[in-house]
Amino acid sequence: MSKDTLTVGLAQIAPVWLNRAKTLEKLYAYTADATAQGCDLVVFGEAILPGYPFWIERTNGAQFNSPVQKDIHAHYLDQAIQIEAGHLDELCALARQSRIAIYLGIYERPQDRGGHSGYASLVYIDKQGEIQSVHRKLMPTYEERLTWSPGDGNGLRTHSLGAFTVGGLNCWENWMPLPRAALYAQGEDLHVSVWPGGRRNTEDIAQFMAKEGRSYVIAVSGLMRKSDFPAETPHLDKILENCEDLLANGGSCLTAPDGSFVIEPQVGEEGLFTATIDHQKVRAERQNFDPVGHYSRPDVTQLVVNRERQSTIKLVD
Repeated sequence: MSKDTLTVGLAQIAPVWLNRAKTLEKLYAYTADATAQGCDLVVFGEAILPGYPFWIERTNGAQFNSPVQKDIHAHYLDQAIQIEAGHLDELCALARQSRIAIYLGIYERPQDRGGHSGYASLVYIDKQGEIQSVHRKLMPTYEERLTWSPGDGNGLRTHSLGAFTVGGLNCWENWMPLPRAALYAQGEDLHVSVWPGGRRNTEDIAQFMAKEGRSYVIAVSGLMRKSDFPAETPHLDKILENCEDLLANGGSCLTAPDGSFVIEPQVGEEGLFTATIDHQKVRAERQNFDPVGHYSRPDVTQLVVNRERQSTIKLVD
């Protein structure tokens, strides 16, 4: 294989909803499958571990001080990921053993923010099994704000992966011009976008970002079917009362630097979709447009990025 090429896997899966342990088992299996298919990188959807907060719009999530909302939220926090507690250690070990990088969307419950609020975070694990960045979603979208907290810029980072420089954003962050620009400026030429699921979300922005950044763009979504709610889910009857059969239909895709599809949007199908990409195509498309190189004017416009991890306390001992 050429030094310019990289094999990527788009893992479009449904979680075992709000069950951290069982969803992790599914992630292990798909990571092993990606390894067997020769992937250098495997990507999972937004908050796939342990699942997206689908209950909010179906159970009057904006009702203040609701016992139902408190119960489900408490269960969500209980199943959240605490990196400090080692919840991703086995996945990191698998990445190291298999020599595969992983981008993974999680619902994070970080101790550095007190341990009782959750964030939609995008985690990058390198081929050595080390967590290199945890990007907390800058602005949760619409009803997500009822259970997800606003993040910070600490995870706006890129990483070297073979011939490529890879970075990523969560869901509608991909529509935010300045975070995109922050990653472009750090040399990104392989962009990862993760989504809860929906072709309507992925196909337009993936093609647009590929043309804007002259980069490959991976868009990976989750799936969610009515049958994916476990029987032990708190207040399941209320969730299912106004629940359609298919809540998230996927739409995972891969676009080339000219905006064409390498992998067309995959709708309604669970599976691992793979392709080999070639960095030569990035260099070719940058000939006529490079957003932070020859087609930029830093003397006129510049971006300032605060990557400090935000906290409510600074301890001086």
